[in-house]
Amino acid sequence: MKKTNESAVEWTEYDREETAFRRKELSSAVDAADLGCSLYELPPGMRSWPYHYHTANEEAIYVLSGDGKLETEDGLEALSAGDYVTLPAAESGGHRIVNDGDEALRYLAMSTMNEPDVTVYPEMDKFGVFVGSPPGGRDERTVHGYYNIDDETAYWDE
Repeated sequence: MKKTNESAVEWTEYDREETAFRRKELSSAVDAADLGCSLYELPPGMRSWPYHYHTANEEAIYVLSGDGKLETEDGLEALSAGDYVTLPAAESGGHRIVNDGDEALRYLAMSTMNEPDVTVYPEMDKFGVFVGSPPGGRDERTVHGYYNIDDETAYWDE
């Protein structure tokens, strides 16, 4: 067993236009291999990672405090403290967190840590490939990159 306290884990800050948040990688602090867990703090008016879904990793969100919205393939769903949402490893698990409230939205994001994984970003017409270490993993990847969905090459083309 390994244990940590969130107060002992440093925040990592992300800031790119409408995407701005802080993250504490709790599972990395205890070297967890098969289960990912991060504490997020999303300021008012901001959004989390771009809308996406995984093909190999199920995710879950547990809201600790604040109010916001969960963007899904069906539109925006209200989120508030105590809400727990599961997101399957499929197109139906597509999501993005939006803070339209007046205070910081704090939540835990958990996931399986399977690899290889393909993460699809439908609104960006991109996908990411992760081999050797899953998204959020810290091990070296043997194949990793982001590609345009419409890029295609024939099997025998060089």
